[in-house]
Amino acid sequence: MTMTDPVSDLLTRIRNASEARHETVDVPSSKLKMEITRILKEEGYISNYSLVQDSKQGTIRIHLRYASGRTPVISSLERVSRPGCRVYARKSEVPAVLGGLGICILSTSQGVYTGKQAQEKGLGGEVLCTIS
Repeated sequence: MTMTDPVSDLLTRIRNASEARHETVDVPSSKLKMEITRILKEEGYISNYSLVQDSKQGTIRIHLRYASGRTPVISSLERVSRPGCRVYARKSEVPAVLGGLGICILSTSQGVYTGKQAQEKGLGGEVLCTIS
């Protein structure tokens, strides 16, 4: 099986594990996936993550976070820019998610940032996903 969109695979694994109320989910590692996972941790959507080394590329083990009553903290996790239809945003057009309650993740020329961080730095870029 050939994977054409690794970011979509990451988001789908997190979404499925969250809906199934799993404690952790393992995802094949890459630099972009590590940056997205770092942002999820900084913004409080996951409790922790770690890199598990193996003979290949390594695996990111993501520890999911739940609110009281085992309700997932992540209610929506959507891919915006896809390999077939890239979506870019200028620094003045970075989308707001749920009126500022959610975040969007952008891949900019200076790295991977949340929409708010990118606006503060005056950067635009590819809108990877939205999370709420």
